[in-house]
Amino acid sequence: MSRIKQLFKNKNKILSIYFTAGYPELKSAKETIYSLVENGVDMIEIGLPFSDPLADGPVIQQSSNLALKSGMNADLLFEQIKNIRNTIEVPLIIMCYANSVLKYGFEKFCTKANECGIDGLIIPDLPVGLVEKKYLPIARENKLEIIFLVSPTTTIERIIKMDAISDSFLYVVSSNVTTGKNNINRETENYFQRIKNMNLKNPLMIGFGISDKNSFDTACNYASGAIIGSAFIKAQD
Repeated sequence: MSRIKQLFKNKNKILSIYFTAGYPELKSAKETIYSLVENGVDMIEIGLPFSDPLADGPVIQQSSNLALKSGMNADLLFEQIKNIRNTIEVPLIIMCYANSVLKYGFEKFCTKANECGIDGLIIPDLPVGLVEKKYLPIARENKLEIIFLVSPTTTIERIIKMDAISDSFLYVVSSNVTTGKNNINRETENYFQRIKNMNLKNPLMIGFGISDKNSFDTACNYASGAIIGSAFIKAQD
């Protein structure tokens, strides 16, 4: 059983934290992972910085820009975390954009990620149909799951398709905004409830706008856990 599936089997109210590789310091990725594990984080999302991160708000954009200026790239990230599995067991996921991965070479990227013990990839701008036909088999050959994003405008048919080809969890985006904006309200909760009521085979994690205990607890009423990103990066400043 994968580390991701084992986590969801054993625990509710899962806390996942996103951080930007190369921020606040170029060589801080491993140190950040160790610190998060020591403080009880259940799953970690490593953001590979990109020059045009369409899904990210100003906080993550700024951290990405600073990391890129410092010299962060895929090879450097893999080098920094290559032995991380010697000491930690929590699931690790890389969040990146299609341009970065395809330019690097998808198969090469997956091979390197597997060697480092990465469990999954989030590539928000890679079309689901293309993932299913071309990239998912390569990822799974390297023991990686591709995690799909669900938004308020995602059709029921598309959600069912993503759920059918997934074997980890679905990332439920709280609203049609970029990261870092707290938009948890009654309308948002109704949307969460609709997704929960679909009784999908994969567990749900809620992200975007989860910034404190209150919003985390609210998200956990409708999902197995939640992801905090921008608020953590602000705390790193």
